[in-house]
Amino acid sequence: MEYSPEFKKKYETAFLAGEYERLQNEKESAHNASVADPELTAIAEEDIVRISARQEELLTEIQHIIQREEETAELPMAIVLEFRAGAGGDEATIFAKELRNMYEKYAQSRAWRVHIVDELTLEITGTDAYEALRYETGVHRVQRVPLTEKSGRIHTSTASIAAMPIHAKPTIVINPADLDMEFSRSGGAGGQNVNKVETAVRLIHKPTGIDVRSSSERSQQANREKALQILTAKIEHFTEEKEAKKYAAKRKAQIGTGDRSEKIRTYNYLQDRVTDHRLKQSWHNLPKILAGGLEPIIEALRKAVVSGGLTSSEEEC
Repeated sequence: MEYSPEFKKKYETAFLAGEYERLQNEKESAHNASVADPELTAIAEEDIVRISARQEELLTEIQHIIQREEETAELPMAIVLEFRAGAGGDEATIFAKELRNMYEKYAQSRAWRVHIVDELTLEITGTDAYEALRYETGVHRVQRVPLTEKSGRIHTSTASIAAMPIHAKPTIVINPADLDMEFSRSGGAGGQNVNKVETAVRLIHKPTGIDVRSSSERSQQANREKALQILTAKIEHFTEEKEAKKYAAKRKAQIGTGDRSEKIRTYNYLQDRVTDHRLKQSWHNLPKILAGGLEPIIEALRKAVVSGGLTSSEEEC
């Protein structure tokens, strides 16, 4: 790696670059001294070797800093969690909303920024948000007696989650010709402007049929940008999911297939427990977990990722 004056313009490398230039001046002074007085040549050469070695160390440090910055820039800047009711009718819809509230509260407990895209979609931005939540994709199952059930019969309902990263530099580029755009008035609170002006935007990607509606921003332009950002994430996820299905048999060391159709977790009210089927592990105190106390489960997943001790499981628990 060669030295560049640009290193002094970056806060992270400015000090090291300053040291490099200071040593460069010392090296030039040593060289000039040896030219002026041949008797100093041997000493000057030793100084030059020492200084050059230190300069190489500084360049290595600068290179590591730049590499870390590039790696960080490639990490997703946020994650989108999309919730969808599955089997179970109205109870499934209720459960999907409960899951959304659970993840919103968990994100708030971590001081992450939560943006409500729509009733069943969250955008979460914050340090480690993507790493913590990336493995939540899949079917979440609830077993309980609904309030409307008079006979006390246990119902099983499901809701699926898609966890989709938002990259600072998207891996795909959407052709504007492939998009249909619709505008409507934003519902809910927000003042007169929200009700009178068509600020809500719905984008439809014609090749895949994937659509996104954004209504939480104050202007049509902002909603269009937000919808496009999330649409890109959904298309990336859709493409990756198709590829994962092709090579699912080769992904035994990973957490399932990353497919929304794979059952990953059960919330059993009668037994007051949550079971993650990939870890084959359970936790109790369901009310606390549903109130955002997901950290023990998330941490267990983190450790399992590192150790490679994860499985794809469809076993009944």
